[in-house]
Amino acid sequence: MNHIPIRHKWEPYVWLLPSLLLMSLFVVFPIVIVFKLSLSDISKSGIVGGLNHFANFRAVFRDPAFPVVMKNTLVWVVSVVGLSTLLGFITAMVLNAPFRGRKIARSIVVFPWATSLVIQASIWNYIIKFEYGNLNNVLMNLGLLRSAVNWRATYQIEFAWECGIGIFVTIPFVAFTVLAGLQSIDDAYYEAATVDGAGFWKKLRHVTIPLVKPSLTVSTVLNIIYVFNSFPIIYTITKGAPANKTDTLVTFLYMRAFYDNQKGAATAMSVIGFAILCVAAGAYMMIAMRKEEAL
Repeated sequence: MNHIPIRHKWEPYVWLLPSLLLMSLFVVFPIVIVFKLSLSDISKSGIVGGLNHFANFRAVFRDPAFPVVMKNTLVWVVSVVGLSTLLGFITAMVLNAPFRGRKIARSIVVFPWATSLVIQASIWNYIIKFEYGNLNNVLMNLGLLRSAVNWRATYQIEFAWECGIGIFVTIPFVAFTVLAGLQSIDDAYYEAATVDGAGFWKKLRHVTIPLVKPSLTVSTVLNIIYVFNSFPIIYTITKGAPANKTDTLVTFLYMRAFYDNQKGAATAMSVIGFAILCVAAGAYMMIAMRKEEAL
């Protein structure tokens, strides 16, 4: 039998060591610190005391705004991730088809993803203003409106606008992730399907979607993480007002930590968010992998 030299056995781990050290320093260590802080007394001045036996978590769950915030977070993540995945997939299909000006179209689609979220949220915040917003001005000049409409009449409408902006800025990420998967599909599969008499929808169902599923899995998992942790859009437009009615978990814990000086509750909420993300992303990946094995 051929014996692998000891040097070759350990060589991969030596090359991985710098990455593991960096991950431990900038990922694992901060997570451990946050978990410790979530179980500790923290004064308003930021002084850390002893362990408080889950008092921070009890304070979070007793907060009357917390159920509203969690409901908003669920609606925010499901609507933005779900609709951006659907529209991003359709956009990728269009951008993958041959047509004149395709390169220009791809450049235009990527703009929302390349631009800072704070800038985009500020622009949209200006567009939907009641007094001098561009949306009212354009519609009135086109004769579609006789007078200005208050596009932010209720907090439900404002939150819907925030979800819409989140979808708009997330579509390019999904589109280009899926587009990379579409371009890796061999044309022979489509040619064979055509010979078998398959039309567009059968090709989509039996060829395109199964082969692009790994790209969809990656984009969906990353999207869940990005959208769940998204802060600029909601903070720029409403800051969670009125009375936390448009807050998500990330903006809510920020307000509790830096406006209300409830740092213990804020660290507890960050741990709750971390646990939710781990469960959601892990469950989605397990379901997706089982479906792939079934195929």
